[in-house]
Amino acid sequence: MDTQISLPFIYDFDRALDRLSGDPLNSVDLTSRILRIPMDEGNVITVQATGTKVQPSFILSGALNKIQIQEVSEILHFNDSLDGISAHFANTDLVTIFVEHEGTPLIRSFSLYGTLMRSIIHQQLNMSFANTLSKRFVETFGSETEGVLRYPSPEIVANLDVSTLREMQFSTRKAEYMIGLSQAIADGSLELENLRQMDDDEVTAKLTAYRGVGPWTAQSFLMSGLGRPNLFPIADIGLQNALKILWKLDKKPTKDEIIASFPHWTPYLSYAALYLWRSIE
Repeated sequence: MDTQISLPFIYDFDRALDRLSGDPLNSVDLTSRILRIPMDEGNVITVQATGTKVQPSFILSGALNKIQIQEVSEILHFNDSLDGISAHFANTDLVTIFVEHEGTPLIRSFSLYGTLMRSIIHQQLNMSFANTLSKRFVETFGSETEGVLRYPSPEIVANLDVSTLREMQFSTRKAEYMIGLSQAIADGSLELENLRQMDDDEVTAKLTAYRGVGPWTAQSFLMSGLGRPNLFPIADIGLQNALKILWKLDKKPTKDEIIASFPHWTPYLSYAALYLWRSIE
């Protein structure tokens, strides 16, 4: 089933694809402007851009029903205009990067479970090696449909031995965190879909009760997994470096200096973070 979608607001799909292409698990074709999204039901939905940044339009193919089309629209931020976000930052110290990256959406990850696994894998690792481990993990225990990779089910990971992941260059602690969290999800102790109904503080409290999930991982889950719009990972070195450049500082800004700008950036702190990341990528 093919579905045509046109958006009545500025939307920069090409910049979104460029950022998604940094994760080797995403199926992105920058030249053809195509994104392929693995769905929980086992099929793959292809999103083909046919319009421009100013007049965005798309063809979605491979959806099984209207529910999946709605899900993809929510993942890609098709349902809400981005114009108000750009207008909000027009009179702030971030105006230059919001003009440069106008219409770049905060795209949700395709799997809540995958978001947690990815965040744990990426803890305290450089991006290149973290991506290598993520791909190795998914290729070994996950599945592939039409050339698109998808994360394994938590039940599969819950039954792994720590030694199995150690042989793949995971640290002992990282392996324990991944397996322990997967066991909680598999046995129903942690129901990820229920987190959608909780506020940010409730989600953070729920997740950080598990070994291996600290505030950074919880914030990553809230932003990337749930698409929450008002979070800023203040300890993120990339964001600190971006602000150092933007604010023309001799050294990275302090926590207090960053927090002082929050009232001006709220309620779109997540977009401030996204556009700052984009400014140095």
